[in-house]
Amino acid sequence: MQSAAAAAAYGTAPYATSQTPLPDAAAAGARGEHIQQVTLSVNGRPYVLAIEPRVTLLDALREYLGLTGTKKGCDRGQCGACTVLVNGRRVNSCLTLALAHADDEVVTVEGLASFGKAAGKPHPVQAAFVEQDAFQCGYCTPGQICSAVGLLAEARAQGFQLTEDVIRERMSGNICRCGAYPNIVAAVKKVGDAG
Repeated sequence: MQSAAAAAAYGTAPYATSQTPLPDAAAAGARGEHIQQVTLSVNGRPYVLAIEPRVTLLDALREYLGLTGTKKGCDRGQCGACTVLVNGRRVNSCLTLALAHADDEVVTVEGLASFGKAAGKPHPVQAAFVEQDAFQCGYCTPGQICSAVGLLAEARAQGFQLTEDVIRERMSGNICRCGAYPNIVAAVKKVGDAG
């Protein structure tokens, strides 16, 4: 069970699958489908997608790009399992449409290793989550990690102290049903203290 949770902390290996071939535009229009083309920059790589306007960023990541590290929890923005970074800021990907992010840089848990101190190695937050045993079932872990990376960037930019109370408050949008909060706070604090 612990190895499964560790896999969640690091994310799955990124891969892209081809989409199901789309019908020609005339046939799509006859059925009322409104397919639009969008280029999303995800984990430093551009992806061209043909999607309906109602497709959320979460569904685009999981269903179209095969990046299943980002989890679908409540699908209402209440649990934080779907948290990703958009232009460095934490975003609940279930609450935003993919088409709205054509000019943005999206980073998922799978892409965090690229932004670590040594490319290809786990991001310091990923490593701290493993070291501090900051997960149990691991379902919320990718969202927790992305949120923690965003929180650390906010602390650097805004210059506030990362006390345990501040970490708890600023991570409160990410719910862990297993109750691993003390270890999550310890992992975030460890990375924050290391600078």
